[in-house]
Amino acid sequence: MKKLKRKRYEKLLKPMQLELVALARWLRHTDKRLVVLLEGRDTAGKGGTINAISAHLNPRQCRVVALPKPGDRERTQWYFQRYLQHLPAAGELVLFDRSWYNRAGVEKVMGFASDAEVEDFLQQAPVFEKMLIDDGILLFKYWLCCDQERQEERFAERAQDPLKAWKLSPIDIEARKRYDDYTRAREAMLEATHTAAAPWTLVNFNDQKRGRLTLIRDLLDRLPDVHVERSTPDFPPLAAKPKKERFGVLEPIADYAGDTDEG
Repeated sequence: MKKLKRKRYEKLLKPMQLELVALARWLRHTDKRLVVLLEGRDTAGKGGTINAISAHLNPRQCRVVALPKPGDRERTQWYFQRYLQHLPAAGELVLFDRSWYNRAGVEKVMGFASDAEVEDFLQQAPVFEKMLIDDGILLFKYWLCCDQERQEERFAERAQDPLKAWKLSPIDIEARKRYDDYTRAREAMLEATHTAAAPWTLVNFNDQKRGRLTLIRDLLDRLPDVHVERSTPDFPPLAAKPKKERFGVLEPIADYAGDTDEG
């Protein structure tokens, strides 16, 4: 399929973002709780998708969770414990940029978790997720797919772009050698945790723009009717002419002049 151009992508995205705003209003109105997990290979497109979903939502209602590696104390806790505090309260949406599935992916492949720890996780994850769902949480799990050729292109872009270089870590460099290991780890994870209560959805992200649209459309279509009438507060005109801001103690700093023509 032909790669999606930015102008076309933005045109298709805008109505979906309006639907996402309606979704947020519905969550607030019904006190529902929504969790979306975004997993996938490095460079697949998790961050861009999260940005597209959350761009026009209230950050007090829509939270993004991207946890660093666990500290010494966290490593002694029950594995799922550090994630519990980030689950949504009534009316909230939480987007996990990687989640508890780190154990079945990077921790397994890179040797940060033992075989026994990974096996325990694969047995416990469906039980843990069933508990969340039974308590009323709406849980959606997405795996973002990309071929190694696309992954290499994106790694190279990160290496060359000073604004994206922070995204490239030593773990990413090592992961390039283990594409097949990640595939095997993903398949074992899907076999153990793709359940009727909490199924996985795989989305093609070789074209990231098209992938974002596919994922967001799927998310919206799997929810019930989220239409809630929008209440618009009265907004009467000012009774007098608008005032200019006045200063006494301090003045604003000088305006940025980098866009002025010189010579």
